[in-house]
Amino acid sequence: MRNIFIVIFISASVLAYSQKGERMDLYNYDNPSKNNPALYINMAKKAKATGAAILICPGGGYVMEAFDHEGNQVADWFNEHGVHAFILKYSLGKFDGSGSKHPDMMHDVKRAFRIIRANAKKWKIDPNKIGVMGFSAGGHLASTLATHFDDGNLESEDDIEKVSCLPNFCILAYPVIMMKGEYTHWGSRRFLLGPTPSRLDVDFLSNDEYVSELTPPTFLFATSDDNIVPVQNSINYYLALRKYGIPCEMHIFEHGKHGVGLAQEDKTLHQWVGLLEDWLIRWKIF
Repeated sequence: MRNIFIVIFISASVLAYSQKGERMDLYNYDNPSKNNPALYINMAKKAKATGAAILICPGGGYVMEAFDHEGNQVADWFNEHGVHAFILKYSLGKFDGSGSKHPDMMHDVKRAFRIIRANAKKWKIDPNKIGVMGFSAGGHLASTLATHFDDGNLESEDDIEKVSCLPNFCILAYPVIMMKGEYTHWGSRRFLLGPTPSRLDVDFLSNDEYVSELTPPTFLFATSDDNIVPVQNSINYYLALRKYGIPCEMHIFEHGKHGVGLAQEDKTLHQWVGLLEDWLIRWKIF
């Protein structure tokens, strides 16, 4: 319960930041609203563009979204390296379960990824160089895409829905992974699944249990003394990746608070960004 109230307490300041980039609604609405799930498109300069793209899922416990330090700043960093960046505004839950809940969020991230891949030619993106990145609860959403992707529905009348939503690579920063057991972030679970989640949904969204031989190469960053999302979430996901022989790299720093984003004001933690850059170079994303 403590972590739920921490998330609520900080939400007012985080929501004060506006989303960066051109907005595209995920779905066709009869009555469009600024609260509808959407993509914010941040294209790299043509002279720098590598042809790669990233879908960014900010954190916020599935009750809000940290658009500045886990969205806008991250998009800027990728743009500087020639990668087109898409920030996802996804559905959010409410404490009493009356808001959005699973599978709404999973549908959002799948739809967002399909939009990017379906428009690859238009945006001059290599459809085989599209990744997903998530922070905290956004890391749970990113890992949900990496473990619960599908090949698309060829019978759909919507061309976007015909496209695979399997990411080519995945980046997880201090992610929520597990929905059961002592290392669960209970706030994220409540806002994602409601106050009375089904055992089926709890199992299905414990993403370390759904890693497979098709899960994409993954980079993980976390801190040992994270007092919001226990580091065991990252460790268990890493072990699951190793079990299936998935290429992966994990960096766990001894100290560091939760929710640091790119950690630009912390000299020690900011090293994780350089390590990520090296990893992306090796995978020919940069």
